[in-house]
Amino acid sequence: MSAFKTYDIRGRLGTELTETIAERIARAFAAVTGAGAVVLARDCRESSPALADAVAAGLVASGVWVLDLGMAGTEEMYFATAHLGAGGGICVTASHNPREYNGMKLVGQGAVPLPDADFARIRALTEGRDALPAAPGGMREDRSSVRADYVAHVASFVGAGDLGPLRILMNSGNGAAGPTLDALAEGLAIRGQKLDLVRMHHQPDGTFPNGIPNPLLPENRPVTAAAVRQSGAEFGVAFDGDFDRCFLFDGDGGFVDGEHVVALLASAHLAHQAGAAIVHDPRVVWAVQDAVRKGGGRSILAPTGHVFLKAAMRREGAVYGGEMSAHHYFRGFMYCDSGMIPWLKLAELVSDRGQSVSELVGAMRRDFPSSGEINFRVADLPSVVARVQATLEPEARSSDRTDGLSLDFGDWRLNLRASNTEPLLRLNVEARGDAGLVAAGVARVQALIEG
Repeated sequence: MSAFKTYDIRGRLGTELTETIAERIARAFAAVTGAGAVVLARDCRESSPALADAVAAGLVASGVWVLDLGMAGTEEMYFATAHLGAGGGICVTASHNPREYNGMKLVGQGAVPLPDADFARIRALTEGRDALPAAPGGMREDRSSVRADYVAHVASFVGAGDLGPLRILMNSGNGAAGPTLDALAEGLAIRGQKLDLVRMHHQPDGTFPNGIPNPLLPENRPVTAAAVRQSGAEFGVAFDGDFDRCFLFDGDGGFVDGEHVVALLASAHLAHQAGAAIVHDPRVVWAVQDAVRKGGGRSILAPTGHVFLKAAMRREGAVYGGEMSAHHYFRGFMYCDSGMIPWLKLAELVSDRGQSVSELVGAMRRDFPSSGEINFRVADLPSVVARVQATLEPEARSSDRTDGLSLDFGDWRLNLRASNTEPLLRLNVEARGDAGLVAAGVARVQALIEG
């Protein structure tokens, strides 16, 4: 069962993931969670309808009431799981993975992440040879109408009539985002929001004629950047396949780095909820902490990964949590991640401040330059990290082990962390107002990593 990853399921079709495996995963999910009702959604991949049918068959055979959203985003599954009071939710999706892959994202009651023990038990039951329990009474029901409630909830994150007039370029990447975006645009217009949404690659198409929707890859960004400039948009938005992440571009077509998006969204929340807690990962922090300080909030570090961010947010009652990998979590959205709420909150910030995204981001790029994440393939991760720590920690003003090794030297800072899934070390370096310090810091750490 190599399709089972740390938090979800993703595998190559025909070998790692088949309809038979999908049905058994669904039956194991029912057995472990004991859910009487489960929300089911799927993305637009060519393989997703058949896999969703297999999941539904497994759930129905287990006596489960399947609340079927049809083609919908992962965040719509999150919303419906909580909104409909279901015992769990499953979205059939491989998000930004290549066409030959598919997978599933699983949550429990209230759209809360499954405990590690439950996820491990689902894997063990799926791998096992024993027959899984069957029960009568299962059924499958079309609940696609819940999208209207989802739209109303997402639209409520900004005040009626508070947005615009703004033109925004929206690249759905031929993923699942298009129909949901249309419904949301209609709902926003009814609420008096003055938004001109310019759509591109809008129709869902599981063959992905314009490439896999993965805007995190630099080679996939130029098409959105060019469209932003050509359309004269205030900013641009590009979604991944199941639109639980969105990626932002300023009005000049410049890609907005993840830590700057977190800083912008922290500012947007604190403008209306002064003193609130903001949770973020420790990879690149200074721009975020500066925004939180200026907004009068509390900045809280949590390890990278949605399980850790969501747990910290619940513990602290945080209004928002963000990772530089474009996962953004909202207290008002069951502490779940959303790809639609971030661009709405950015539109609110621009409307409130009367400053362009290019101006807001330009200041952060100048004041807090960073390296971007740099990956190193090494054989012995612990010994390399120990070498970096032994050499550089004596010079640091402070160190932190929230997630990997973070060292603060006053005018520059590094975070070095091991990948959870590959023999990779991931390095991020940032500085205060001096890009030369970033380059020098990278060079110094690289020399230590490479021995």
